[in-house]
Amino acid sequence: MLRSNKDFKKIILISGPTASGKSKIAIALAKKINGEIINADSMQVYKEISVLSARPQKKDLKIIKHHLYGFLSVKKNFSVGQWLKLAKKKIDNIISRGKVPILVGGTGLYFNAITKGLSKIPVIPAKKRGQIRNLYEKIGRERFYKKLLSIDPKCKNKILPFDTQRILRAYEVKKFTKKSLYDWVTNTKSEFNKYTVIKIYLDIPREKLLKRIYFRTTKLLNKNCFSEVRKFNKLNLKSSLSVNNIIGIKEIKDYLAGNCSLSRTEELINIRTRQYAKRQSTWARGHMKNWNKLYYDDFSILFKKILKLSS
Repeated sequence: MLRSNKDFKKIILISGPTASGKSKIAIALAKKINGEIINADSMQVYKEISVLSARPQKKDLKIIKHHLYGFLSVKKNFSVGQWLKLAKKKIDNIISRGKVPILVGGTGLYFNAITKGLSKIPVIPAKKRGQIRNLYEKIGRERFYKKLLSIDPKCKNKILPFDTQRILRAYEVKKFTKKSLYDWVTNTKSEFNKYTVIKIYLDIPREKLLKRIYFRTTKLLNKNCFSEVRKFNKLNLKSSLSVNNIIGIKEIKDYLAGNCSLSRTEELINIRTRQYAKRQSTWARGHMKNWNKLYYDDFSILFKKILKLSS
């Protein structure tokens, strides 16, 4: 039986909660199937934050070619649309060279953009966006979030109070277009239907994930992460910038200012990471229902299952 041209043009998506082992699987898979890795994590795009965002290590970058990691200044916001545009170019280029693009990360909106497409929201003028961000800075996140819900109730239970970037986006869309962000996101279409898209979600049991998160947090708190935050502090960035959502920045800032003990800092980072992992799992249940959900304690068994799906 002849295989269609589509079979030779495949994209592999690997998602899962933080600390689930996505990068390890992706590197092993890329080596086996002649692949290259594309970042699908919104916090790993920033060049100044490598330790706290858990970017791939230099030794891993030497083994397999990685794309869209650490290329953006923390002084800039970065939208799903901007990521999708860059990711599409990388995907097309990798496939044109006879290799397999493997998209890896934990940002559900990025994967949604690949599998379902993006809405055609009109371009909002920079002046209007600037005014909205100034309002956010003036009144603070809590009051701004309440204002969003008052003008767009559809955002309730869909956008969390601390998700600054999505709060700002929803507010500006409603103000400029007079339509809810959630009215725009219906009837979208993926740009990647010409490819075979293999979707894999690492569905690690909660109790095992919590142990991994604890281990990662303990390992994270080294001199490099403190140095990273000291340098970050000197930039005096606006609180509305999405980089401030990276777990550990606020907590280590407080520690360096003498407002928190080291043990309490570790505890707070642990708590926030567990909460983030829970939100990722909740997202997956609602938006990744048709993904291949896999997990085995034995890495070799897990890898064989994923390799079989990817072949």
